[in-house]
Amino acid sequence: MSAPRPEGGRRWPGLVSRVVAAVAGGYALGALVSIACAVLLPLARSEAVIIGMMLSFFAYAGVVLWVFAARDAWRAWAGVLLPGLLLMLVSWAGRPS
Repeated sequence: MSAPRPEGGRRWPGLVSRVVAAVAGGYALGALVSIACAVLLPLARSEAVIIGMMLSFFAYAGVVLWVFAARDAWRAWAGVLLPGLLLMLVSWAGRPS
């Protein structure tokens, strides 16, 4: 017995959207995490950058898990874009003058 197909049998658009969110959104969120750490951590710049780069791998993995665990593609994208926007604003606000 197969599972019912949403949207009249169209499963591909949602799957493709999730894959794009996982790959592109994960990369973008990982980059934003590393930028935010480099800007905001009160450490030497080199140490803050290395910590940010290490944390970006966890962010990427977390985005991939979130995107495929979300109930639908809209929630998956919201779970990627909202934290990305928040990290972008925090990084921009905390940048040195």
